[in-house]
Amino acid sequence: MNRLNLSAFLVLTLQVSLMLNLCQLGLHAGDTPPWAVLKAAPDQSPLPGTQQLTDQSDLSAKMIKGIDQFLLKQIALAAENRAETWQRDFSSPAAYEKSIAPQKQELIRILGLSDPMVSGRFSYLETAPQKIANDFEIYEVSWPVLDDLQGAGLLLVPSGKIRGDIIAVPEASQTPEDLIYSKQPGGSYAQQLARSGFRVLIPTLINRELNKWNLSQREWLHRAAFELGRTLAGYEVQKIQAGVKLLQQTSADSSRPVGIIGWGEGGRLALYAAALDSEIDVAAVCGYFGPRENLWQEPADRNVFGLLNSLGDAEIASLVAPRSLIIENGTCPEYGYRTTAEGNLEVIDDHYPKMKGKPGKLLVPSQQEVRDVFAHARQFVAELKTETPCLTLIEANETVGDKTLQALISSLDTDATLSTEVKPFELKTRSYAAQRHAGQLAEIERHNQRLLQLAYESRIDFMQNLKTGSLDEFKKTVEPYRDIFKKEVVGEFALNLLPANARTRKYQEGPQTVSYQVEMDVFPDVTAYGILTLPKDLKLDGSEKRPVVVTQHGLEGRPRHTVGEEKYAAYKSFSTHLAERGFITFAPQNPYILFDRFRTLQFKAQSIGRTLFSIAVPQHQQITDWLKTQPFVDGNRIGFYGISYGGKSAMRIPPLVENYALSICSADFGEWVWKNAATDQRSLRYSYVNKGEYEIFEWNLGGTFNYAEMAALICPRPFMVERGHFDGVEPDDRVAQEYAKVRFLYQAQLGIGDRTTIEWIKGPHAIHEQGAYDFLHQHLNWPEPEKSE
Repeated sequence: MNRLNLSAFLVLTLQVSLMLNLCQLGLHAGDTPPWAVLKAAPDQSPLPGTQQLTDQSDLSAKMIKGIDQFLLKQIALAAENRAETWQRDFSSPAAYEKSIAPQKQELIRILGLSDPMVSGRFSYLETAPQKIANDFEIYEVSWPVLDDLQGAGLLLVPSGKIRGDIIAVPEASQTPEDLIYSKQPGGSYAQQLARSGFRVLIPTLINRELNKWNLSQREWLHRAAFELGRTLAGYEVQKIQAGVKLLQQTSADSSRPVGIIGWGEGGRLALYAAALDSEIDVAAVCGYFGPRENLWQEPADRNVFGLLNSLGDAEIASLVAPRSLIIENGTCPEYGYRTTAEGNLEVIDDHYPKMKGKPGKLLVPSQQEVRDVFAHARQFVAELKTETPCLTLIEANETVGDKTLQALISSLDTDATLSTEVKPFELKTRSYAAQRHAGQLAEIERHNQRLLQLAYESRIDFMQNLKTGSLDEFKKTVEPYRDIFKKEVVGEFALNLLPANARTRKYQEGPQTVSYQVEMDVFPDVTAYGILTLPKDLKLDGSEKRPVVVTQHGLEGRPRHTVGEEKYAAYKSFSTHLAERGFITFAPQNPYILFDRFRTLQFKAQSIGRTLFSIAVPQHQQITDWLKTQPFVDGNRIGFYGISYGGKSAMRIPPLVENYALSICSADFGEWVWKNAATDQRSLRYSYVNKGEYEIFEWNLGGTFNYAEMAALICPRPFMVERGHFDGVEPDDRVAQEYAKVRFLYQAQLGIGDRTTIEWIKGPHAIHEQGAYDFLHQHLNWPEPEKSE
């Protein structure tokens, strides 16, 4: 049991609930069960005014497949359209650098380089260095980066003349010691650079070893950082930048050049650092350069929100110009997490895997693919007039080869000659490498947790332009925040909806209800699907119009789970029970079903600055637009009521779909940012950081929209929270704390406290069928049924 995460346990609980029988519910033969008793409709005729739905396939799986196809096409389209965001000026090197400044700022933003760096000096951790013959000395050092974050690694100082400074960035699987001497690929080259007369700083990177949660150490740190608007790569780039400054400060010659080189993860960081730091004179990138459109296949820590909209590897390479960039077309490191024997990503669509992280692998481009992307980069800077070529491609059949090293040092000092001497020796610091890495990991984790505490104040600052002096003033000033939420947090596909082209067929009947399966078009390849349930006494000719409740299922749910006996323990047949009370209900399929198949959609979407809700929002726009065209629907009285992941939907969809007149969040509301970023032992009972929902993390919610801020986007429409005391999603105090902000906005600031409430229930993670129903009757203006004697 201790190996099951909380969410897997909730899913298991729902599955066990399917086995409840009449005796377990305290019922006897002949008693009426609490769930809606439904039968298959005797015919499959369509709803009047719609086409016949003939597709007999799994419409939910079809929807997920269509979204996948859509996103892959959008990724390809983003690559085609990147040039539109650039305005390069080739009139001079200075003009060029100025013209690419917006793209540099964008890279800074999406890497999360938002914290001010601090000044300081190298700290030497031992009284005496290790001296390697008369060639160079090895110091173990640390250096300040942010006010609570340091870099740590090794500094190699040659004994003779120092020709330049180089930062050598390891692959994540390497220690700094490996770059001095190792028989593994990509090892020992720092020793060659030091013997060639260059001072070399080697930072420690976080490795990919698994922690006790079966997550890589890199994904573990990246999850919380991403939620807080930072990235692990961003932290490591800042460590490099701080190292560059200290190398310059400790140089006897202020004109001494600085270079950077890295392989694999080190190559990625060298590329980013060189693109952003003009103090780096030359960079050599090895084992990382090529097409980046399959970013979604890479490990989770390489996820950069919106990277592919304006920045592929070729575009980032062009940010280094007019300085020099060397690309080695050689070997790449290989790594896979949850991959098959054939090297493909593992895809499980019917249960939680043992490994809780995102399936990912390091991409290994072909040499021709590297050449093609390099040629693309060269085209970007072809018109730029510089004394030496900005870009150099070195063909190699090795890892960090001598030709690459010679090109690097020649760019720093034309008289430099590469030493090919590599001697084996025991590094006394090697025994401290694991301890050094553990310290770096713990430090970043503490830094993330400090940012989590500061995020509360950050959101207050973020929302400072929201005015609450009057309701009109509030409505006006909330709109810029809605725009930020739509474009920068959820992400928007600025596409026109297709004609709905609704297809329907009669599905089930109960004593008081009849339901229809409904499918409609949204975008090319993207459909929306759900179950429409109508009271049998409803006149369909338009002579009466009734309110609609959109009833949203939770994680791995389907529309059918909300209507009858299946999964009654959580859903209470609420789609049908509400229809029995006179409401029309529509239970949509949302795109969080089929485990890995939907979770990888999130990473495809995030690579171009979108999310799963970038799909769900237009789906709900289309659904509600279509509902409003039905003659029996009052389009001004459409409410949203979602549970669990449907509660997440209740916080994100109504803010962006004005057709929703109210929203009810059941079994999900709380301190959402805390739940996605907290890593202390007590919080990990509730936190997603150590769970299997690897798609759940959303870029920079910590600095923008927690649930109270999302609720402000629903306001002044009615908003309700349905909360079970024994719901394991969050503890009561966290829920109450976040809801207090909502209550303060509605009641104290805007004077509309009658439009919001929270119902506390002595119950579990489930629909309660009391306060929420009262709320719907009140705010959708529909009479409650007469109570039987």
